[in-house]
Amino acid sequence: MRINRTLIGLILMFSAAINSCIPTTQPEQMNILWLVAEDLSSMYLSMYGDSSAFTPNLNRLANEGVIYTNAYSVSGVCSPSRFTLATGVYPNSAGAHNMRTLVQQPSAKEKGLIDYQVVLPKDVKMVSEILRLNGYYTTNNDKEDYQFFKSELAWDESSKFAHWRNRLDKDTPFFSVFNFFVTHESNMWNFDYQLSDLATFPPKRNSSNINSQKKNKDEYPLLFHSDTNIVIPPYLPQNEVGIKSMQRLYTNIMRLDIGIGKILDQLEEDGLLDNTIIFFYSDHGGPLPRQKRLLYDSGLKVPLIIRYPNKIRARTIDDRLISFVDFPATLLSLANIEPPDFMQGQAFEGKYRSNSERQYVYAHADRFDESTDMIRAIRDKRYKYLKNYYPDKPYYLPLSYRENMDIMKELLQMRNMNKLDANQALWFRKKKDYEELFDTQNDPHELNNLANDTTYYNLLFEFRNELDKWIQKIDDKGNIQEVDLISEFYPGGKAQMTKMPKVNINDGIITLEEIDSDLSIGYKFSSEIKPSLGWKHYNGPIKESLGDTLKIVAHKVGYKYGIINIINGQISQPVYPNNRHDLNE
Repeated sequence: MRINRTLIGLILMFSAAINSCIPTTQPEQMNILWLVAEDLSSMYLSMYGDSSAFTPNLNRLANEGVIYTNAYSVSGVCSPSRFTLATGVYPNSAGAHNMRTLVQQPSAKEKGLIDYQVVLPKDVKMVSEILRLNGYYTTNNDKEDYQFFKSELAWDESSKFAHWRNRLDKDTPFFSVFNFFVTHESNMWNFDYQLSDLATFPPKRNSSNINSQKKNKDEYPLLFHSDTNIVIPPYLPQNEVGIKSMQRLYTNIMRLDIGIGKILDQLEEDGLLDNTIIFFYSDHGGPLPRQKRLLYDSGLKVPLIIRYPNKIRARTIDDRLISFVDFPATLLSLANIEPPDFMQGQAFEGKYRSNSERQYVYAHADRFDESTDMIRAIRDKRYKYLKNYYPDKPYYLPLSYRENMDIMKELLQMRNMNKLDANQALWFRKKKDYEELFDTQNDPHELNNLANDTTYYNLLFEFRNELDKWIQKIDDKGNIQEVDLISEFYPGGKAQMTKMPKVNINDGIITLEEIDSDLSIGYKFSSEIKPSLGWKHYNGPIKESLGDTLKIVAHKVGYKYGIINIINGQISQPVYPNNRHDLNE
């Protein structure tokens, strides 16, 4: 590992001076861009200390932006994390904590679990829908995975073609999300082209080359070739398999950087760089064994870089504690929109920035595919406390998906041959401690449990109490059996149907009545249907257009949405599509 001391030193030198004159608001609604990696720990990037992978585009963002050094996911896995990023609500507060709900693995179905949507608590809406209500053009390219099907009013477009460039009025502010799959865990064993490798990213609509093309292992080139100075985490095999896995990880990071660069180039080509706030982060920690799905920092700690217009606060390091639950409130705050009361986080930047800093961040682990456990975690800037609800279960639980990785196969073989060293063996203990406490400053890999050291009794007591307060405050659903949650979401075993509003037509003017306050209501005329143009939010009477079908959609997240068609004064019966994409067909 080659530590980028020069970059870190320069950043530290400028931090104090620049922080003293930071504006917390923008004078107008700015464009906001989220660049989201998958399964990427901050510890493998140069701005966080490991300069092994060549990442000129990410380094540029770091040099022109703010590096946040204490940002954490709410879970060590994708779907619950993305639930929180979409809503500003903790997954275990809303019953979204089990991974995953929409598409169960066959092994999970064998245990009686069905595919289901989480029903959002009352008044909770996706943050992108709130932005649309406030005049933003919103796009997502293209992963969703929220534990529910998106609100039909959440995005102007959510597809592999989605882009800010598709908006009709180039003066409309945009919120655009680009998700980069190349660093995902599965790319430690699947060797495919990624969208970020294509000449055009994202692909153009109607392109003939939009799907990943399978490549075998030997054809997928490593961009990172060095086998010297590679530091393998101590809980992983310290051998050739470990080296090859790290080479693959660094290669995927370098491919990610290429994709990031293409989006930044497009932003500059459009002359938008200096009126766009750019976030770069990952959806949780690293892809390797004892990283993803667990609540150690390797699974929770994420990179977060924000580049502000005109390089405001460039080369600044910000060490405040930040949780994913804070991202939606901060997004709205940066758009000069007051975050709604249902959001459980706090804005860390922008007009509505909180006056107080976080003391703690929190996280959860529950079911992952076919394996079920329950762990809760709390962390301050230095110490991490974990509460294991099932200490009689081993930490390592078999997971067929993860066992596709060569490095996981190697660990299991080493275990079976009694060749694990003390650090590697920790994950394979037959039982867990009921409580764990780690000094992440002196023990960054969280290998030495301090919970039984009387020196830390007061700290242990503090963390216990604070964790219990959080669990009570958010009404943690972890102790509810998943089948009971499903019954609550799906009374009688069926998805609930959205209650449609009453339609009135008077002299060609269409109004809606008896609207459930929890619904999102949208409309569009058939002549306006375009894949890059989302539903208009209903906020008052609509003038009928003869010969042009008016479509009304009503949606509550977690329910089956309904559509009413109106043409020439005739109102259809509500239709509840089985395919959620039927709206644009």
